[in-house]
Amino acid sequence: MAAGATLRPAKRSEAAELAVLIDIASHGFAAWLWYGGVLRGVAETAFEHGRNKLREDEGRGTWRDAIVAEVEDEIAGVAVSYAIDPSVHDIEAKHPVLVPLLALQKQVVGHWFIDSLGVYKHRRGGGIGRALLEHEIARAGSAPVSLITESHNERAQALYRINGFEEVVRVEAVPLFEDSRKHDWVLFTRKVA
Repeated sequence: MAAGATLRPAKRSEAAELAVLIDIASHGFAAWLWYGGVLRGVAETAFEHGRNKLREDEGRGTWRDAIVAEVEDEIAGVAVSYAIDPSVHDIEAKHPVLVPLLALQKQVVGHWFIDSLGVYKHRRGGGIGRALLEHEIARAGSAPVSLITESHNERAQALYRINGFEEVVRVEAVPLFEDSRKHDWVLFTRKVA
């Protein structure tokens, strides 16, 4: 195991920490999404809404789909993954920003999908991200594994390529704000050998 990390299923009670790591993995995109709960009046902050979503027992991307990496009795990283089934075709994007991401997910029906993979900055470089990625590949069994990352996230892309992932397609991201950094969403897939 990487640098003394222990991987285990997440607990529902760890939803707040999962929210932080998922937001780190998404470079703030998750918090932007969760802010919709504040606008609807169901939460005081984006992270409260994220925590509440992650505590749910049903649906994709909840605590039940998360694996945590622990180092020295603290959570150091997380991977959130699930199977993409044909029901993804019934989902409609609730915001234009989500349209390209959903379009990419619709291309990988039948794949194991890594929704989030994040490690706290002070724990990076010790193999935790690689260990979580390898664990997700094993969880996939005989299914291909896919994930989406930002075109400027070169460090993550290097990790994926070293572990057998190949770029499949890029689509232009819809900017969150007028001055947002322009980038593409990049779909990577690791085919079963």
